[in-house]
Amino acid sequence: MADRKADLAALPFETAMAELEKIVDQLEKGQVGLEDSIKLYERGEELKKHCDALLKGAEARIEKITLGADGKPKGAEPLDVE
Repeated sequence: MADRKADLAALPFETAMAELEKIVDQLEKGQVGLEDSIKLYERGEELKKHCDALLKGAEARIEKITLGADGKPKGAEPLDVE
């Protein structure tokens, strides 16, 4: 189980989203058995949480971009780490 979470943590956003979209497609088509559907749903939930966390991190980084007097980005402030 720990290996699975480590593998998930290493997935880039785009790869995780592609896998999540594939899972949704499979579940919507209803062509998998009940046990497989449950496993797919659980994996989908893990992927959704992972994507949400990656998006929140990206949003935090974007919020830290500082603008110069001309309104153009001039750099970024370090994120506050608690």
